Amino acid sequence: MQGWHSNHANTQDHSKEQITGLRVYVSSDQGRVFSSSTPQSSFHIMFRSAVRLSVSGIRSLTRPQPGCQGALAARCYSHGKVETDEEFDARWVTYFNKPDIDAWELRKGMNTLIGYDLVPEAKIIDSALRACRRLDDLASAIRILEAVKDKSGPHKAIYPYLLQELQPTLTELGISTPEELGIDKL
Repeated sequence: MQGWHSNHANTQDHSKEQITGLRVYVSSDQGRVFSSSTPQSSFHIMFRSAVRLSVSGIRSLTRPQPGCQGALAARCYSHGKVETDEEFDARWVTYFNKPDIDAWELRKGMNTLIGYDLVPEAKIIDSALRACRRLDDLASAIRILEAVKDKSGPHKAIYPYLLQELQPTLTELGISTPEELGIDKL
């Protein structure tokens, strides 16, 4: 019997009093006092407790909860503004165009970028390949192309399109594709 106590059940509870001829019941969480001049059975006490718990349970179900309300609520878990595709592309192009980027930052950026649920745009890959050239890291450049091919997945038209868009950059930088090197057959 949580919440409701008889003054005879627990003598250590300071909120209970014994009044002559009356039995006092105190709700420990609500602060209500009920008294009766007739002795109550434990059934009455348990019934009263069950009714109180069920009423408070129903009340909590009907009480409006803070947070998102309605079908047209915006993403309530997001506190920042939503980044557009152009802003996303510009952020990554700027990241890879940093003149002082090192090999670790290049790998970290590509790992983060490939972790997103998208295939990077050709201009992002272009700036990443140029960063590989600044670092004189041919292996990372080829690995970027392999990762993009893998990220394209079952959509067979994406990778050839990206190679077509990147062909001038690949030629300028002297980077061979994994297909030209025969790596894709391993």
